[in-house]
Amino acid sequence: MFHKEGFFIIIFTFLFTAGIALGAEYFVSIVWLKFALQIVSLGLLVIVLQFFRNPKRTTPINTEHIIAPVDGKVVVIEEVFEKEYFKDQRLMVSIFMSPINVHVTRYAMSGKVLFSKYHPGKYLVAWHPKASEENEHSTIVLENKTFGGILYRQIAGALARRIVNYAQEGQEVVQGTDAGFIKFGSRVDLYLPIGTKINVELDQMVKGGVDVVGIK
Repeated sequence: MFHKEGFFIIIFTFLFTAGIALGAEYFVSIVWLKFALQIVSLGLLVIVLQFFRNPKRTTPINTEHIIAPVDGKVVVIEEVFEKEYFKDQRLMVSIFMSPINVHVTRYAMSGKVLFSKYHPGKYLVAWHPKASEENEHSTIVLENKTFGGILYRQIAGALARRIVNYAQEGQEVVQGTDAGFIKFGSRVDLYLPIGTKINVELDQMVKGGVDVVGIK
């Protein structure tokens, strides 16, 4: 199953791959070069297909849990001052996605979208300390009765060139459902209320829509 954000790129890559493979078959007489072109083009198609895969995940809805919004590696767990929306101290959990991770963003909890804003910016490597503020990113705030407000930020990386965010202000959303997509390497930061029990560790690999990041 593939994410809808990848359909155009998948079709284009398939046609490009088919063109290279057929062109090499009919117009390249050097055997090793013919096979090399066909293998490289097929490899490109495989990379694109695996990047836009969208595995079906079953998320048990739990108002006491904050789930991982994306697949990836936990690279930061610290208390910080969140200055864009809450303007107070928050627990930040950052998850880095490599190009081989699933890049679907899922809602970390059920609730109402209070804030959703896109910020153009730079394309520093996603783990850079300033990436959260200076890179292209989208900021989304959700609220429910259990946790109050939480904020998550989709951040473009050095390879990412498009952030897709489905959250709209005033919208009621369901934990684990599709919240967007980030194309080609990126990071998501979660800003949770102080007092939230963090259920992950640094360098832990997590699955979006499955693993519990925070507990009330």
